[in-house]
This record gives sequence, structure tokens and C-alpha cells, in this order.
Amino acid sequence: MTDIPNPNTVSPTSTIEIEQGDRFLPKFDANGLLPVIVTEASSGTVLMFAYMNAEALKLSLETRIAHFWTRSRQRLWKKGEDSGNLLTILDARTDCDQDVLWLSVAIAGQGVACHTGSHSCFYRKVALSPGSQGTPLSRSEV
Repeated sequence: MTDIPNPNTVSPTSTIEIEQGDRFLPKFDANGLLPVIVTEASSGTVLMFAYMNAEALKLSLETRIAHFWTRSRQRLWKKGEDSGNLLTILDARTDCDQDVLWLSVAIAGQGVACHTGSHSCFYRKVALSPGSQGTPLSRSEV
């Protein structure tokens, strides 16, 4: 069983322990959420960005299948539960502050991570034109 600190009861720890220690002490935000960057292990492609609450994090680490907290539906979400495009976690890393998680995954099913059917949720490029209102987007699979 994975021991994930409850974001509501975590006692303060030293910066040295957080940055240099050997314990995973995730720093959830004020809403009890942890930002998560997801990349494909085989290509390095950024697939998606999502949030985990303590329960989603615990389930993800225990099962090695990515679970998230959906803010729009306010519920736990097993990525790929309907589509079959499950995300199997091959590696998990945290940043120096332990306030962001990075998952390296393999995609099951049809090999797409986005609900739109795109391989990555980042399938549109933003034109780099500073200060323009309504900056155009162009479709570009990564």
C-alpha cells in the first residue's frame, strides 16, 4: 500500500528534506491538487496535463495506471476507462519542490491520449505574434 501524505494534515518539512531528501512528500495546492505532466515513454512527446488529488495519486502509484481528478466533473477519473487508451506508468518523477509530478507512460488501446482522438492533447500550435487578439491556431500533431 502506498503511503501518500494527506494534503490536509501534512506537517511542514524543511526545504532541505523536500529538495534533497529521499521521501516523496507531494505538495498539493490549496484545492488538494497536484499538477501532472504526462509524456509518452517511447517518444518523449508531451501527451497531456492534468491534476491528481491524494486518492488519484495513491491509485496511480499502486496500480501503475494513471488516475486523475477531473475538475470539471469533480470526480476521480481513470484515464482511458471508456476508450481503452489506458496510460501505464513506466516512470514517475517529481520536481525539486515536489509540487509537480511527471509521468512517463505507455498508451494502450488505439495509442491516443486525447479525448478528441489526437495522439496528444497538444495538437494545436499557437501563432507567435505578441499582443494580437484572437491569435490563430493551426493543427499540428506532435
